[in-house]
Amino acid sequence: MFNGVKTYGSDDLLKELKGKDKKPFFACVIATTDTASIPGITGAGATTELMNYTPAGDVELIIRGELRCCDIPPQTIVDGASAPTPAMLTKASLELTDVPYLMIDAGAQIKPDAPFALVNNEVITEFGGNIKDGKGVKNPKKIFEDSKIIAKELLKDYDYLVIGESIPAGTTTALGILTALGYDANFKVSGCMPENPHDLKKETVMEGIANAKIAIGEVDPFEAVAAVGDPMIPAVAGMVIESTKNNTPVILAGGTQMAGVCAFIKAIEPNFDFSKICLGSTVFVAKNETSDLMNIINQIGDIDVHVVDPGFEKTNHEGLKNYLKGFVKEGVGAGGSMLMALLLGYPIEDIREKIVDVCE
Repeated sequence: MFNGVKTYGSDDLLKELKGKDKKPFFACVIATTDTASIPGITGAGATTELMNYTPAGDVELIIRGELRCCDIPPQTIVDGASAPTPAMLTKASLELTDVPYLMIDAGAQIKPDAPFALVNNEVITEFGGNIKDGKGVKNPKKIFEDSKIIAKELLKDYDYLVIGESIPAGTTTALGILTALGYDANFKVSGCMPENPHDLKKETVMEGIANAKIAIGEVDPFEAVAAVGDPMIPAVAGMVIESTKNNTPVILAGGTQMAGVCAFIKAIEPNFDFSKICLGSTVFVAKNETSDLMNIINQIGDIDVHVVDPGFEKTNHEGLKNYLKGFVKEGVGAGGSMLMALLLGYPIEDIREKIVDVCE
C-alpha cells in the first residue's frame, strides 16, 4: 500500500485510516520494572543504572527536545557502538505530522520533567517489581480500568489512536504474560541488543511463575500480569478495549510487547474482535532472526501487522545504521508513528530525512 511498508495480513484497516483529512492521536505509555535490573537482560539504556531513566528521558526528548532527568541520553551501547533511542524516530514523525499526543505514566520509577498523565494516583510510587520474584504489578485491574477513562476522553475528537510504549525489559515481561497465558513464546520475543538473551529471559519468567504459584494456561489474566507482567500491559489493554467499544480503530505501535497486550486482551475477552486493531512495527523487528513476532501473533488470532522500513542504509548517520545490525529495533511507538505519518501522506523519504535531522 505504501513504499516502505510490508503488510502481513490484510490492509483493509489501513485503507480506512488513510487520508490527510483523518485526525489521529498518538499516546505513549511509559513504565519501569525491577526486572530491568537483572544484568544482561536488556540494553535499553546506556548503563544498567540508567535503565530506569530511559522512559522519562524518552518523554523529555519528545516533548522538550532535551534531557532533564539525567545527563546521558537513552541509547543502546554494545562493544562501544551505539544506536539512538527510538524516541527520536517517534519525535520526527510527530514533528513532521504535527499530530497531537499524550505521554501516560502507568508506573515509572523516574518521572519525566515534562507534562504527562498518570493512569492512577496509586502508581505514583508503585512501579513494576521484578518478575523473577513473581511480583510484577500491584493492582493491575485498577490500572486497566483507569486507562479506559483516558481513552474515553481521547475518543471524543479523533478518528483513530496510535499507542506506543517505553519500558526497559519489556520483551521479558511480554514473554512472562505470553507464557503464563499458555502461548509458545520461548526464543520468539525480540530484544534491543544484537545478541538476544533468550535463555536468561526464559529462566527469569519460569522462576517468576514458580514463585507466584500460578498455573500456565489456566491463570486469570490479571493474576498473570500481577505475577510476571508489567504496568504498561493493563494500561494499553484498557485503552484498546475502550476504543473498540466505541468503534475507534487502534494502531498498536510496537512489536513483542504489543503482542503481549493482544494476548492479555484476548484472555479478558475471548471473543474480542481484532478487525479494528493492527500492529505497526519496524522491519528491524520483523526481519530479526533472533525472534519471531509473526509466529506469536498467529497464535493469538487474526491480527494484521504492518512493518515499516525507514531505509536507514541510505543515511550517513552511523547510529541509525546500527539499527541494521540488530540494535534497538523498536520502542516508544517508532514503527506505528512512522506508519501514521505514511497514512497522512508523508513519503518514507521525508520521514527518513526528518529522523536524521532530529538525531543530528
